[in-house]
Amino acid sequence: MRVLVLGADGYLGWPTCLYFSQRGHEVIGVDNYFRRLASIALDCEPLFPVPNLVQRAQLWEELSGRKIITYIGDITDYPFLLGIFRQHEPDVVIHYAEQPSAPYSMLDRDRAAFTIQNNLLSTLNIAYAVKEVNPQCHIIKLGTMGEYGTPNIDIEEGWLEIEHKGRRDKFLFPRQASSLYHTTKIQDTDLLWFYVRTWGLRVTDLMQGPVYGIVTEESASDERLRTFFNYDEIFGTVLNRFIVQAVVGHPLTVYGQGKQIRGYLNIQDTMQCVYLAASHSPERGELRIFNQVTETFSVNELAAKVVAVGQSLGYQVQVQQLPNPRVEKEEHYYNPTYTGLLALGLQPHYLTDEVLRDMFQVVAQHRANINRRAIFRGVQWK
Repeated sequence: MRVLVLGADGYLGWPTCLYFSQRGHEVIGVDNYFRRLASIALDCEPLFPVPNLVQRAQLWEELSGRKIITYIGDITDYPFLLGIFRQHEPDVVIHYAEQPSAPYSMLDRDRAAFTIQNNLLSTLNIAYAVKEVNPQCHIIKLGTMGEYGTPNIDIEEGWLEIEHKGRRDKFLFPRQASSLYHTTKIQDTDLLWFYVRTWGLRVTDLMQGPVYGIVTEESASDERLRTFFNYDEIFGTVLNRFIVQAVVGHPLTVYGQGKQIRGYLNIQDTMQCVYLAASHSPERGELRIFNQVTETFSVNELAAKVVAVGQSLGYQVQVQQLPNPRVEKEEHYYNPTYTGLLALGLQPHYLTDEVLRDMFQVVAQHRANINRRAIFRGVQWK
């Protein structure tokens, strides 16, 4: 396949480039360095520095003999994106190129406006570029389980059949986001569903839970190939944050009662899921939705796992329950369906003590880089 990865410099984008390249596919990576620049501006840079996208691609070619073509630019600039589509005519486009942070979207009005503009315009441009250049191209968009919220019913895999007054129909599962970022992801889905119905596009929407992990198969042999590892409140996911907090001796930042339940997955499983989706294209005019998680945990359960493993390694790990800066249910029913990707062949990596110990080991190697000021700032939803 000829695979276009948008957001190729990011936490998931770069490992995705490596994963497809290692398996013999032609990879084109695009990024505008938003995450790098925003991390600098907010004084919350990743745990360790990584080469820029061009340097990473050069290093990968030196080590593997495989080439990743790179472009630095903003896909909200339609002529820029259209030129790449015309140059390469991708079979698959993987859309990671969105502002990825709920807290960032809630910082202030300007960041909220940027989130809306960047996320929706980038998705719109992709739909138009596919229609204009290659209507057969498969769009894979990274959604989020946060689109669903925490309904008091089982969360089906994207769709829900409803009977009302003796008639039945199938609709997108009702969604109720808990941040502006998640709201734009709902709007992404609606936007693509409209163009699927109108233009016959083929789209896979991956409703992903929070991801954890540092090392993938392709980056294990050389640390310079590792992806970003953010541990701050803005860009770090919860388990990654907890590991860093434990290593540096900061109490684990549990919001509210800590009973919030979410679906999680290892970064290696994100690679599998995206690859399986790309290898099994939907039909023209089909919006296919997978719930991309492998396990569910409450925040308290995650914290308990980190405490236990951390203490076994000699760390004095404590938990601090903080007033919840977010507006969310802290006690709720949560039972998502996630069978579609398993049926395609996903082989999950579960959250074992060994996985946690490996994460502790990597973080400990870079302990001197940890910026305690970035760990918690209490970005308020209200």
